[in-house]
Amino acid sequence: MNEIEDKARKCCHSAEERAIARHEVREIEQRHTVDGPRQDVTLDEEDDVVIIYNRVPKTASTSFTNIAYDLCAKNKYHVLHINTTKNNPVMSLQDQVRFVKNVTSWKEMKPGFYHGHVSYLDFAKFGVKKKPIYINVIRDPIERLVSYYYFLRFGDDYRPGLRRRKQGDKKTFDECVAAGGSDCAPEKLWLQIPFFCGHSSECWNVGSRWALEQAKYNLINEYFLVGVTEELEDFIMLLEAALPRFFRGATELYRTGKKSHLRKTTEKKLPTKETIAKLQQSEIWKMENEFYEFALEQFQFVRAHAVREKDGELYILAQNFFYEKIYPKSN
Repeated sequence: MNEIEDKARKCCHSAEERAIARHEVREIEQRHTVDGPRQDVTLDEEDDVVIIYNRVPKTASTSFTNIAYDLCAKNKYHVLHINTTKNNPVMSLQDQVRFVKNVTSWKEMKPGFYHGHVSYLDFAKFGVKKKPIYINVIRDPIERLVSYYYFLRFGDDYRPGLRRRKQGDKKTFDECVAAGGSDCAPEKLWLQIPFFCGHSSECWNVGSRWALEQAKYNLINEYFLVGVTEELEDFIMLLEAALPRFFRGATELYRTGKKSHLRKTTEKKLPTKETIAKLQQSEIWKMENEFYEFALEQFQFVRAHAVREKDGELYILAQNFFYEKIYPKSN
């Protein structure tokens, strides 16, 4: 299956390149199916790892993902974009089965880093013994919505020539809120909770307290690490320390690299205090903000037990445990 390996190793950035790569990989798979069964691939335990980054839109997800693309050849892993139709974060039941099967059995793509705008999917429901490692990043809910609002109208510096869905609409976010527009309505804040809650119908019922509690439960029990956009460098530093197989060199790349990973929404205007106060009256904002504060507290707790500060710089702690009183004694 070396041909598949070669195609997937191309960490493509443009949509056209990805489309071509998908077509070529599909052709190779079909040829192998016709020619005979795939040869079984035995993986070392260190390589039998899959990370899923089910990225929430406008949380610096592209910036972080581009670091993975920059490192994939050097650290010898594969990066795969989960491209769903119209960026729908909810998969059909049959696609859930297909996705779980792909991720767990596609050995040629391991170790693998999958990323896409897809809500959390519980692999245990499908009888999988070894589940993937989930990571994510979330953002202050109002800041995320403002960024998304302007992104739909003006795009960003990553692909400046691409025409956006709301291009031509010059109305500011403040004007939208004052006019009660749909693109800036409190209901549009409801996104980070359902992304962490998952594929249950209640997750997508705006304002559901059950969805909020399920999202909290999943964050604590199903995610390896969840960072916040405002402290992205610390998130990357912790990932490099804990998962060097994938993220070795990530912190230095983020700090001093060519910044190919950076992406900024253009023409963004910060909302006024009055606009923010109006959104904060909504119960939806209160719930999304509660989830954000919950994630932030958890991240800061993890960080506090993993790093130390010296002269204004953070340093990862060395191993701080050892074994003793080992019995029976060896001769």
